[in-house]
Parts: sequence; C-alpha cells; structure tokens
Amino acid sequence: MCASAGSSALDDRIHTVARARGTSPVAVLGQCLLGPLSAPDRPGPRHTLLAVCPNSTAVARAALLAAKEANTPLLYAATLNQVDRDGGYTGWTPDALAAFVADEADRLGVEVPVFLGLDHGGPWAKDAHADAGLSPDAAMREAKRSITACIDAGYDLLHLDPAAGPPDAPDEPLSLGTLVERTVSLLQHAEAARAARDRPPLAYEVGTDEARGGLQSPDRMRSFLRRLHTALDAHGLPRPSFVVGDLGTRLDSGRFDADRARQFVAAAGETGTLVKGHYTDDVDVPADYPLGGVGGANVGPGLSAVEAAAVRDLAALEAQLDGDSGVMDALRTAVVDSGRWTKWLRPDEQGTAFTALPEDRQRWLVETGSRYVWADPDMQAVRAELYEHVAPYRDAEAFVLWRLKAAILHYMHAFNLVGLTAPLMEALPEETS
Repeated sequence: MCASAGSSALDDRIHTVARARGTSPVAVLGQCLLGPLSAPDRPGPRHTLLAVCPNSTAVARAALLAAKEANTPLLYAATLNQVDRDGGYTGWTPDALAAFVADEADRLGVEVPVFLGLDHGGPWAKDAHADAGLSPDAAMREAKRSITACIDAGYDLLHLDPAAGPPDAPDEPLSLGTLVERTVSLLQHAEAARAARDRPPLAYEVGTDEARGGLQSPDRMRSFLRRLHTALDAHGLPRPSFVVGDLGTRLDSGRFDADRARQFVAAAGETGTLVKGHYTDDVDVPADYPLGGVGGANVGPGLSAVEAAAVRDLAALEAQLDGDSGVMDALRTAVVDSGRWTKWLRPDEQGTAFTALPEDRQRWLVETGSRYVWADPDMQAVRAELYEHVAPYRDAEAFVLWRLKAAILHYMHAFNLVGLTAPLMEALPEETS
C-alpha cells in the first residue's frame, strides 16, 4: 500500500518496475540500494532507509511531514503491540492505520512513496500472547491471523520474527532449524493469504535482534540465511529483502557497533540481503549506519520520548499561565499503572519498585513508555485541557509536531536520505518489458 497523495513520478516508476519484475515496491527500493545506489568501495548501500514505528497519531503525522520535507521515501514499522486486530495500544487496527496514513498523506500533500510494514510478526511477539503463555500452536495461529490482517490492509513489508517466546522460555538461542522452520511457516502463510486475495507481491524481513534468535555473529547470520534460502527455494517462496541481526544496539544505550555492523553487512550481502537495524533510537552516531552499509533502521520509542518532552515543555508554559491540567502527573500515573514499564527494566533492576528507581530512570521509563498510554481516553482528555490552556500563547499541536519532525529529520539527514527521490529516479529504468 503506497500511501502517497495523487500520483508522483517516483511512485509510478517504482510500481511499474515492481510489476515488471514480479516483485514488491519495497524490494525494488532494496535492489536499488544494493545495485545502482551501493557504495563502490565497500559492501552495502550509501543510504539507510528509515522505518518509523507509528507509536501515536502525532508520530505518524510528523513522519509524513518529515518525509515530505526531506523528499524521500518513508517506511512505517508497526508492531503487533502498537497496531493489531484488537487495536493495540494506539487503537489502530491495520486497516485503520492504513486509512489514517492514506488520508493524512493526501491532506498534507505528501507525494513521496510511503509504505506500511509489520515489525516483529511472529509467535509470542505480542506482549499479551507472551504474558498469557500461549501454546506454540496457539501463538502461531494468532500471529498468522495478524499477518493476514496486515495483508488485507495493504502492508508492503512484513517482518517475520520467529524468536520470541513466553516469559518462562529459556534464554538460550533457538536452533537454526527452529528459526528456519518457523520463518518458512510464517512466510508460507503470508504468501497463501496474499495469493488468495490476489494481492501484488510483498517484501519480507527475517531474523531478529532478540537474544533467543542468536543472530549475534556474522557467521550465524550467514548460516541462517543460507539455510533459509535453501528452504524457501525448495517451497517456491520469495527470498527476503532484509535481515535483522544484533548490531549492538539497545533501547537505552545509544551504542551502535559500526565494525560489527560492517561484518553483518558483508555476511548478508553474500545472499543479496540488506541488513536492517532495530533499536536505532538515540544512537550516538547515526551517520555510521550508511557508512557501514546498513540498509534500513527502525526508530520508535525514542520518538515517544521526544513527544513526552514536548508535552513537558508545554506543561511548563501552562504553569507560567497559572493553568494546571496535571498532564505530567497523569502521564506518570498512566505509565506506571500500565505495568508495561517493567518490560524495560535492566537485569539489575528486576523486581524493583518504580519509586525505588533513580530519578533519571523513572523519567526515561515514563517518557519512552508514554507510547503505551497516549491513546487512553483519560490521557487524551487531560492533554486536550493542556492544549486549551496554552492556546493563547502557543499552537500546542504544531509545537509537538515540530519537535517530532525535527527528530525524524535528524535521522533522515544522518542516513543520507534527504533528496533521495532524484537519485532513485535516475537508478530506476524508465521503461520495462
């Protein structure tokens, strides 16, 4: 589902080439990165595609504004916790997200290609399924139903993650055989659902950065891809465009291991697969991604922190005006009461009460965890009250969007994406047979 407004030249060209090659538009982008737009002196592309997790209405809207200003394609990467058949914590089903993005792209005059993607689609990848301890068969059934819903909504890229598990699952890595078997099962289902609905080809992302996936060395990623490609070829299934591995990033560390990434890029490049990094939020030197040949990167919780910080600044203005919506206290209470902050505790923090954590950790957990509660009706009401109080002095919605757009543009500049439309047009053939 390309959600660009109207019909842009690049959008038309990408879809024409995709139809001629019998592949997906996102796969065409990947082929450009590995071919005409690749770096001649090292493995991998010179550009890193940005995938924004649609954590909230504001984040999803700001991403469109940033892509428009940067004149570059945009990908969304929605987890099943965020967007699913039950609405997720955003309240969006896949159909609702697709409709929102399409409507907003049209309203904002966005003419760059915009693609929807599923992030971490697999058994137990949804927190509720892991917490419920679903059996392997039940967890796989639920994952496949969600994958079908994404296909129905017109998603373009599906990340098939086989490595999650229930809370009591052992931490040791799964065997390569299990990873391959689960991935093939998920991809078989996706292709069957796509064919049954007469939908055009999809792009796929495989692998995981989770410890249970064990893709923490280039050699293991190389072996995984080789075995997976052999299995996919035997079943007549398409090969993936992206593979996820452990590039040393963590949500709260800011660390990206550029040397490690180059080794992964070289290993994945042997099978013509682009490396995609997760937990890219707030990495110290994002420009190292294209320099290291990384083909794509996901950003999500860090943008929720940006949104929360913007709301905090509005609350400071509100206090100067003698208003008192209580938005920050409400946000803290909502995040703590959700219990979802416990997922992000470090090993040495396990079992610690929220109030016993250091102040900086409490603030980080509230700000990144704000994504879980922005869509709650009570939270929306108190935020609306804040916006009303500061309205005579500041357009609150515009202020939040500006802060988010600036954060997203920071990644787009670092990933060498600004103005990418022109080189893409040059790289794609004008006519295809």
